[in-house]
Amino acid sequence: MPSNAEAPPPPTPLRVPVADSHTHLDMQSGTVEEALAKAASVGVTTVVQVGCDVKGSRWAAETAAAHDAVHATVALHPNEAPRIVHGDPDGWSRQGARTAGGSGALDEALSEIDRLAALPQVRGVGETGLDHFRTGPEGKDAQERSFRAHIEMAKRHGKALVIHDRDAHADVLRILKEEGAPERTVFHCYSGDAAMAEICARAGYYMSFAGNMTFKNAQPLRDALAVAPLELVLVETDAPFLTPAPYRGRPNAPYLIPVTVRAMAAVRGVDEDVLATAISANTARAFDY
Repeated sequence: MPSNAEAPPPPTPLRVPVADSHTHLDMQSGTVEEALAKAASVGVTTVVQVGCDVKGSRWAAETAAAHDAVHATVALHPNEAPRIVHGDPDGWSRQGARTAGGSGALDEALSEIDRLAALPQVRGVGETGLDHFRTGPEGKDAQERSFRAHIEMAKRHGKALVIHDRDAHADVLRILKEEGAPERTVFHCYSGDAAMAEICARAGYYMSFAGNMTFKNAQPLRDALAVAPLELVLVETDAPFLTPAPYRGRPNAPYLIPVTVRAMAAVRGVDEDVLATAISANTARAFDY
């Protein structure tokens, strides 16, 4: 992400306010207050701030406690669990080089996530799941153990489960089935096709679409969006990543949600107000706020 790239211009405001169901304010430039004000000015009045590691999850919980417009989720990202167990000598994550902590360190990190998950401003456990793209076979066990622990946590605390699924559709669906999914389960940055959308729909899983559904090569995502039940559809930025076309490659932020909402409405063949009304209700129901 070129940090020196210019921020895209604000889109025309939505007439019906919506929520950004998945964002990383801690990775965006400017203050939280600036991001929220800019988002609200175009009709994005609520954001879900997502934790990816212990430090980021603590920050998410603190930020949600300080701002009515922010709800938090807490978790160890699927790529974080193997780094805790096996170490991260290259310092690929944003925390510098780390030594291997073994399974004891993973247990410790999970118990801190568990403590945070009990807080009232924390509305979800995630992003958790599986990532076969970034983690090799040696990290698979740690990733899977972490995912199962997060599922159990979400159920015990009555919180939404927010799933990161990269190149791992079959395994994610299998583990959800084996463990029994929480009542409210969200596939963040939905990346499956239409056939998988039908499986998710039958299970009652929410599908959250990000700016990548606007990319030229994303026809399978648009096909999935076309068949997903309206009451299970959410929208997100995953900012600062996945900036929608025509701004791909520039920094993303919650204020760009209207661009994606309009692209989604076009795919569904519905008025943007109809879609925004549904998304607003769905996000509140998914995260129980």
